[in-house]
Amino acid sequence: MAEVVAAFLPVLFNIMASPEFVDFFRQRKLNEGVLEKLKISLLSVNALLEDAEEKQLTKPAVKLWLDDLKDVVYDAEDTLDEIATEALQHKLDVEFQTTSSKVHNSISKFLSNFNKENQKIKELLDKLEYLVRQKDVLGLKEGSGGESVKRRASTSLVEESGIFGRDDDKEKIINLLLSNDASSNENLCVIPIVGMGGIGKTTLAQLVYKDNRVKEHFDLQSWVCVSDDFDVFGVTKTVLESVTSSTCDIKDLNLLQVKLQQKLMGKKFLLVLDDVWNENYADWEILSNPFKIGAPGSIVIVTTRSCNVASIMNALPIDRLKPLVEGDCWSLFAKYAFHDDEFDARRELEVIGRQIVKKCEGLPLAAKTIGGLLRSKPDVDEWERILKSELWDSSFEKTNILPALRLSYKYLPSHLKQCFAYCSIFPKDCVLVKDEIVLLWMAEGFLAETRNKRMEEVGEDYFLDLASRSLLEQSSGNKSSFVMHDLVNDLAKFVSGQFTFRLEVDNSPEIVNRIRHLSYFRNEFDNFKKFEDLYEATRLHTFLPLELLPSNNSYFYLTKKVPLDLLPNLSSLRVLSLSHYQNMTELPELIGKIKHLRYLNISSTAIRRLPDSVCKLCNLQTLNLSGCKDLSVLPRDMRKLVNLRHLDITGTVIKEMPMQLSRLKCLQTLTKFIISKQNGACIEELGKLANLRGRLSILELQNVVPPTDALKACLNDRKYLEELVLEWNALDSNISECQRSVLHNLRPHNNLKSLTINNYGAGSLPDWVGDHSFSNITFLRLENSILHQFGHLEP
Repeated sequence: MAEVVAAFLPVLFNIMASPEFVDFFRQRKLNEGVLEKLKISLLSVNALLEDAEEKQLTKPAVKLWLDDLKDVVYDAEDTLDEIATEALQHKLDVEFQTTSSKVHNSISKFLSNFNKENQKIKELLDKLEYLVRQKDVLGLKEGSGGESVKRRASTSLVEESGIFGRDDDKEKIINLLLSNDASSNENLCVIPIVGMGGIGKTTLAQLVYKDNRVKEHFDLQSWVCVSDDFDVFGVTKTVLESVTSSTCDIKDLNLLQVKLQQKLMGKKFLLVLDDVWNENYADWEILSNPFKIGAPGSIVIVTTRSCNVASIMNALPIDRLKPLVEGDCWSLFAKYAFHDDEFDARRELEVIGRQIVKKCEGLPLAAKTIGGLLRSKPDVDEWERILKSELWDSSFEKTNILPALRLSYKYLPSHLKQCFAYCSIFPKDCVLVKDEIVLLWMAEGFLAETRNKRMEEVGEDYFLDLASRSLLEQSSGNKSSFVMHDLVNDLAKFVSGQFTFRLEVDNSPEIVNRIRHLSYFRNEFDNFKKFEDLYEATRLHTFLPLELLPSNNSYFYLTKKVPLDLLPNLSSLRVLSLSHYQNMTELPELIGKIKHLRYLNISSTAIRRLPDSVCKLCNLQTLNLSGCKDLSVLPRDMRKLVNLRHLDITGTVIKEMPMQLSRLKCLQTLTKFIISKQNGACIEELGKLANLRGRLSILELQNVVPPTDALKACLNDRKYLEELVLEWNALDSNISECQRSVLHNLRPHNNLKSLTINNYGAGSLPDWVGDHSFSNITFLRLENSILHQFGHLEP
């Protein structure tokens, strides 16, 4: 929890440091002192967070203090974002409004709103100062970190009678160790054992290390528990002491490595580096230098939760360690849950126990620790209570499940912690689609653009980093879909606390108005009763409907009270989705007052038009209108959505684009662009959208007159476009020469992968179509077109 709070602070500081925010304050001679005080107060509580993180587990009062702090930090974010939005809106008013009276009214409105926000900041300061004063009562120390959480040290010793289901994995690694391929490898051979926390990586390494065949094969063996302290000197010293079976007093790294090199020279050795987290390639290079002197066939086994670690060490490719099958998981559970002479006498517990084992999802740590807990609880009623409870949440310290996974979370960089915690909005068994999650993270302010990377690229890096650490697992058969192990999901819910709520999944929240992120499963009929408690959740940031088992044939109905009555009450929303509600025909005009909104998804609804007030959402980044088959027009002032990055209008019947879309300099996704005949958007507008990528359909190409105007689309410069559809209104051989000229001038970049041409009647294609330079094209379609060499091509 404390780490989630700490991750939010850079977001607040970035808002306060933004040029627009600072300039507006200075230009209007507004009170900058109050902002400086807010920064100081936030830094003061930040100094206490590390200690509070440790003590919240044993001191309920500290956890309450953290909840209060996070509530204030959320409010601070809302307040600062509101000021930043007002400043941006004023800037846009100056840019788009021509009369001085309107600009003056805009300034007066801002100053009036600012006075309210200034009062809010003072109230936030009072709350923060009060929380800082509580440190002595709670025993919190600045920057101490309390008694730090240590990863459990490991040794090479293992009790084999308590291990189940790893014979195949063990034999696979031993075969690698003994194989001719490993022995003939000129470079140092590194074998990785990769998997999530608690799945048994160390246990498997211990089994391999202890096997007699392995002992006989190697001249030397060494086991080092690396853990979080990847100190090259310390690890080298431990390896040297292990191979010499004596202590070492050398203080110099060079002398230490020289001596280790002498001991390893010409020897075939096996080194196990257990629990490696460090992803610094330079550290590995230095550490591994002495190992390269060993005899051919020398091998390093590394256990890690991160694929990146294995990659840095240039390890052999190997599959992640899989969960135990249910039978093996039961055997492990039973060993710990029953005394040797007790199992046969307690058959009535087996039925309950097997249901509990299913909850363990094949995780050895879960089976072992829950079994150990139940060993002291022989009554059927107690087993039933544990079966029906969220054991790994409520029995955090007793089961040792979450502590093991919490280490994975604790050692995440702060920018990943808030992203991971946000994933708790998805209940167990939900599929997480990478690109969609990145858009949600972006809307919540978790991603920052860098000089070299877009926010979307930064978010993808974050997502894949979580996956490499086994906190997200790729769903079978789909590279972009991921799932969370149930225990990882429990961890995410634990760290997000009372600020995330899954309707109809979680127990009723104690404090409804603290909820910031809400999700729920759509039902066929979502009536008002389902949402009535949310009228108190006025500070929601996320309103997200989900489908447990998506179906294109499902019909969902949403009470009109949600868009008309509830939404205007949720003025702090960043993420709003009302997708797949087929009875949704309109949005309220008040949608324009949800000024924080960054993500709006009303795809696959019966929406006919968007209210003009949507164009007041100057922070909006994503607008998903795909599948809105009744939507025929976009609001006139779309050009004011200056932060819009993704506009998906696939499957709509929009006939005309709004004017001046070229002002949307951030726009990257524009799935469809319609060329107007007279007063609408011309193809030159498209040419000014320099950041377009992904898929683009250009329609009504017969309106490109003269044909040389097609050059203004600048498609040859759009190197990130992957799919392109070029379409004329209808097959017309009377304008065939004009069509050929237009198509000639619409030559795309050579990176294009898919090209579709519809209603083309010029008889022949320009030279670029089929040119060898377009080697990336894997899909080419000519639909309803006339070509002399091919005849008339129908769909």
